Amino acid sequence: MIIILDYGSQTAELIARRVRECHVYSEVVPHTMSLDEIKKKFHPQGIILSGGPSSVYDQDAPHIDPAILNGSQIPILGICYGMQLMAQVAGGEVQRGQKQEFGKAHFYIDDNFDLFEGLWMEMTVWMSHGDSVIKMPPGFNRIGHTENTAVAAMANRNKRQFGVQFHPEVVHTPKGFDIIRNFVYKVCNCQPSWNMESFVRDQIREIRNTVKKDKVLLGLSGGVDSTTLAALLHKAIGDQLTCMFIDQGFMRKGESDRIVTMIRENFRMNLVHVNAADRFYKALEGITDPEEKRKKIGNEFVRVFETEMVKLNSDHKFLAQGTLYPDVIESAVVGVAKTAVKIKTHHNVGGLPSNMKFQVLEPLKRLFKDEVRRLGVELQVPDFIVWRQPFPGPGLAIRVLGPVNRERVHILQEADRIVMEEVKKAGIYRKLWQAFAVLLPIQTVGVQGDKRTYSNTVALRAVTSEDAMTANWAHLPFEILESISTRITNEVPEINRVVYDITNKPPATIEWE
Repeated sequence: MIIILDYGSQTAELIARRVRECHVYSEVVPHTMSLDEIKKKFHPQGIILSGGPSSVYDQDAPHIDPAILNGSQIPILGICYGMQLMAQVAGGEVQRGQKQEFGKAHFYIDDNFDLFEGLWMEMTVWMSHGDSVIKMPPGFNRIGHTENTAVAAMANRNKRQFGVQFHPEVVHTPKGFDIIRNFVYKVCNCQPSWNMESFVRDQIREIRNTVKKDKVLLGLSGGVDSTTLAALLHKAIGDQLTCMFIDQGFMRKGESDRIVTMIRENFRMNLVHVNAADRFYKALEGITDPEEKRKKIGNEFVRVFETEMVKLNSDHKFLAQGTLYPDVIESAVVGVAKTAVKIKTHHNVGGLPSNMKFQVLEPLKRLFKDEVRRLGVELQVPDFIVWRQPFPGPGLAIRVLGPVNRERVHILQEADRIVMEEVKKAGIYRKLWQAFAVLLPIQTVGVQGDKRTYSNTVALRAVTSEDAMTANWAHLPFEILESISTRITNEVPEINRVVYDITNKPPATIEWE
């Protein structure tokens, strides 16, 4: 096992994911953990110190238990802030660099043993730092540099401690995975023994130990996350599980009926179908702020669960959710890194009310979407669900910018239907992470049938990604874009303009709200 001490990096869990891709279990833990706590709870064969937004010389900068570096005998890899912190604690010096480095940089390897074994002496890496190590601690040697950073990588082989100033966990460092793999195998001597089969086995044991004989209520949406979780929970606790599909009125056109039919035809589970659209529309009356929308929707979900449980005269102690790690990290949930910055509240993470009657059960919250897909395959979830594109829990309510009402949701449903049909017809549905339409609170002048129109604008969004932590806008062929635009303006009379979003994540998020 490898643990990652989290110093607030938005990509901390990407490090854990890269380690898990080596078939070695990894988990992100708060940087405040002491060496004694780490050894008692985890017995790790290696520790990685993540990056973070702070400077080591800030008054409130997050630190590390010195014993981890001075006496643990556990191999350590420091990344970006983690390397700077390692240098400072071990007796080196860190200063703000004369030149900051953000983005791609040419990295030159000075020593290609262990950590850099098998790599070319020059490679592209992804930098994101303003501070630099200007004096290495005693016992450390330089093993890599860039034109702007004299010490871009360092090593103390006697202590098996390494530091890199760049981010090997991101796809923008093409050989970064090789570096992490070298640390896991060659430095930490880990064996590739962790896979989805072992994850299922461990989670079933943990779910049973947590739930015991109590009942669990699962909010089922029909997407890959909640459906895979349903399969996992049913395998673990059987009829102690009740699945409740709440139609909040913000689904895709006709999707509610498709979800109910799919669950009843493919799974033998307790299923309760609730049409609560009126409640959700009422809850969002007058709400335009996206954070408030998410919180209102999250709160209403729980209140509907509680109301329906009274009707069923059944006592469910746990509320299970298909929360994934990108939801957790963007919501900056306390318990991973207190230094993380909140990007947006996910309705099933930060949007839950504090006084709800349920205990939350989230067995998938350390997984990324692609890992959940592999888990779904392991649990024999049907392919058409496993490969369904992500759909936000708040549904189209956060793709209708500004006020949310039935008329505007209906307009977006029609546009969204066309986007889905054209993407599937073009054979690119599974190549895209997500493709969808966003109804903007903007009206523009148009000409249709020789008449002046003043109608709505829709933005198309299509991205490619591995894990939703970063994403690139999809370079869709013009023919597909033209077909989508023509159909929307012809078939949806309330729309007279279609635009295409060509922004990556970062700086934008995938969803507009």
